[in-house]
Order: sequence, then C-alpha cells, then structure tokens
Amino acid sequence: MKTGVAARLLGAFLLWFGWATSASADWHVAESDNFVVYADDREKDIRRFAEYLERYHSALEYVLSRDVPKPSPSNRLTIFVVGGQKDIRELTGSSSIAGFYIPRASGSMAFVQDITFKSDYPSFTTIILLHEYAHHFLISSSRMSMPRWLSEGSAEFFSSASFNKDGSVKIGRDARYRAYELAGSNSVSVEELLDPELYEENRGDRRDDFYGRSWLLYHFLQFSDDRQGQLSEYAQLMAQGMSSLEAGQTAFGDLKSLERDLVLYQMERRRAYLELPAEILTQTKVTLRKLPEGEAEMMPIRIRSQHGVNEEKAQEIVLDAREVAADYPSDAGVLTALAEAEYDAGNDDAAIAAADKAIALDPSRTNAYVQKGYAMFRKAETADDRDAAYTKAMKPLGALNRLENDHPVPLMYYYRSFAERGMEPPEDARHALERAAQLAPFDKGLWFQVAMMQAQEGKIELAGLSLAPLANDPHGGALASRAATIRKLLDDAPEGEAFLPPVIIDMPDVVGADGNDNDDREDDD
Repeated sequence: MKTGVAARLLGAFLLWFGWATSASADWHVAESDNFVVYADDREKDIRRFAEYLERYHSALEYVLSRDVPKPSPSNRLTIFVVGGQKDIRELTGSSSIAGFYIPRASGSMAFVQDITFKSDYPSFTTIILLHEYAHHFLISSSRMSMPRWLSEGSAEFFSSASFNKDGSVKIGRDARYRAYELAGSNSVSVEELLDPELYEENRGDRRDDFYGRSWLLYHFLQFSDDRQGQLSEYAQLMAQGMSSLEAGQTAFGDLKSLERDLVLYQMERRRAYLELPAEILTQTKVTLRKLPEGEAEMMPIRIRSQHGVNEEKAQEIVLDAREVAADYPSDAGVLTALAEAEYDAGNDDAAIAAADKAIALDPSRTNAYVQKGYAMFRKAETADDRDAAYTKAMKPLGALNRLENDHPVPLMYYYRSFAERGMEPPEDARHALERAAQLAPFDKGLWFQVAMMQAQEGKIELAGLSLAPLANDPHGGALASRAATIRKLLDDAPEGEAFLPPVIIDMPDVVGADGNDNDDREDDD
C-alpha cells in the first residue's frame, strides 16, 4: 500500500522486522463486530483485548447517544500490535510517537504497542489506542465540524477508560498522563482554545499544554452542574455557522469567568467520572484463530505493506514477500499479501496472478479482489482500448461488491471507471461515490472528491456541507486549506449551475481508496 508521508518512515522498521520473519511467531487474529486485531501474543490476552475494545465502543455509543450501524467486515478498524515502545518508534522514525492511526476507505488501521493490562488505570499504550479510536468513532458517527480543542478534548476524555472484571467501564477518569502539562503556570487560556489563530499567535516557545487544557475544559463542561447543556449549545451554534470563538462566547458566557472556574476545577483533588454497568453495554462475540504458518511468517511483510511504502521500499518488500510465497504456494493469506506487495512494486501482471491464485484457494479474501482491481485499473490507464480495459477492470471489484455489498472500494472505482476516461459518470455511479463516502466518513480525500462532484453537478449547498468538516479540520493540512478556499468560492456560486474551481487552485489528486496521495495518519502526541 503506497502512501505519501508514511512511506518515508520505514527505514528503521525494515531493520526491526529483519528478525521477525520466523514461522515460529505465534500470530493470532481476533475478530468482532467493529475490530480486527492481529497480534503475536497469548490467546487469552488477545481475546480480552478485543472484548475490552467492544465494550469501549458500546460505552462511546451510550455516553454520546449515538447508535452506530455495524460496519461491513472490511470497514472494521484493523489493529496491528507491532511490538514495544522502541519498536513503534523505529516504525515511525519519531521519538515522540507512541502509536498511530490511518483512516482510509480501503480499510482504516491502527498500529499500537504490545498489549498490556493493568488492574485499575489503563496503561499508556492502551490510552493511545483508545484516544485514536475515539477520533475514529466521532468522525464515523457525525459530519459535524469540530474545532481542535473539542476534537482532542473529547478523545482525551474517553481515552482514560478502564475496564472492570464485572464488565462495567469507567469513562472520564482523570488524565493522569497530562499531569505535567497541567502543573504549568503559563497555560493555554480558554480563549486560545476557542480561537485557533490566537493560539498560534501566542504559542511561541512556551511549554504547550493544549491537550491537557482541552481535556480539562471538556471534562469540566461535562460534569459542571452550573454549565449543563452549554457544550451541546456550543456544538449546535458551530453547526449553524458560528466560529468557535463566537459560539463559545454565546454558549459559555464571559470567558474570563469560565477561565476562573476552570482554574478552580483544576485544583480539585477528586473529579467525577462515569461508571457504566455491564448490563447497559452491548456484549459482542469475539472469534479468535491462530494464523497458519505461512500467513504468520508473512505478517511482518504485510504490516510493512499496510503501513505504507515508497518505490524503493516496495522493491525490497516484494523480494521478501516472494521468498515467503515460494515456501507457501497454497496459502491464500500469503498470496493475498504477495499480490499487494507486487502491486506496490509496480508489477501489475504479477499482482493479478497472485490475486487470482488467492481467490481460487479462498474466494472470501477481499483484499485479493482489491489488489487485482487496483492493478487492472492501472493497466487500463495505458491500454489501447481503454473502454474495454476499464470495463474488464471492474469485474474483480464487481465480484467484491457481490461478496460484500458495503465495501467502499468497488463503489468508488465504479465512479472512477467513467471519470478516468473523461466520461460523464451516470447517476448510479455518482450515487455510488456518495455511498462510499457515507460508509467511510473518515476518508477525507474521498469526501473532497464527493464535494467536487456535487459542485460540478450544481449542488452548491450540498457541496458546501460536504466540504465543511474538511475545511475546519485542525489536522487537515493542505487539503483543509483547499477545501476552505473552494467553500468560500461556493458562497458566490449560483445554485443549480455547474461549478468548476479556478485553474489557479492547486487541486489534489484525492482518490482515497488505496491511500495514495491521501495520507491521513493521526499521530498520538
């Protein structure tokens, strides 16, 4: 799987995984309604880990009053447990990242450290994963624009969850790991939290306690008797178009008074939290299986591919994948991983051949259809008869659609099969692209593409609504900037008339499906 920024972080990772290609690795996969967990660990720990994650998902639904539909199998969050703190840092090339999350339509995933359990307060590795899943849940269950403080404050609020033996879950416990931040005297003010420009202006070289203060404000507004309903009002005002600062001034009142209240709240030795009994949480079945020897040996290679590669690393990885595949020529999991490695390396015919063998052995291998479709689409770009080539390229993705009707990739590529030929996509293809975005709301590049399609159809108001979360995304980077620029231009565009962005706007290639040019990795700070 080729990505942009992530591709540049693999150097040390290759060295780390040099020893981890032995078939003796005891890899297991745990599957539940919302998660797929791959780990080289004890069965009981992996199962318990998956059960905790499902209880956490249910707790998020209960506290936020959101009923999230069960995702299709390929749209579940895949979690790779890749090693200790040193290993995850070698994987990312950064000493400040302890885990990360990549949202994309072809399958969102998280890379975390070894599974650890504590009897009371969660370990820091667990906190990281719960923080990132809170982001995933919030994005998946709402299209509301969230300012950075609210996004991070809510994720921090939920990430300190702990799990009791009786099945109950504690939510909203103190962020003990932010104690150092909150002990500082030169802290980020409430006004700076609400006003991103003011925050950046004053940021300077001071110690940044943005995450800690965001948690504190969110926690205070959740539990303060005197301020009940203010947080909901703030969110509603923002949804109606108010800026974060204006909404805060309206919903919270005098910000200096709120600042004083927050200082006093920070000084309290004990703060409230929620304890949700087991009976109000959904109990979800977890299935666990040990990976066959070949697939276990391929796991380190698969993780490298899934994490993201550049052209140079792709050539190294495909050699390793071929070596394992030579030893296990009848393992569908091995052949599926080989197909991905061959595609990343630019070897389309080899990718198609490996995918065909995997599908013949196990027709349920969804990623084999995806990799075959990717390779055939790339071949279609330069085919003599492009119409015939794109029609043929849709066949494996059509088969995947029949196998898993709500897989986003076939829906996206159906639209692309027309757009890439310069043809006007028919109405069902346009609906398919919108449906893919609904299934994968966390894929920002996909939503950008949907918004541009809607604008070109003259659906100006709808396009503006699709762009709003992107334009206000605090982690959106260049894509957020482009979305904000286009959204502003849409303000003057007449409804019902096709809108085309000016040539001067650098339009990104945001196909979204395979992660190319859409590296939306969320790192833990």
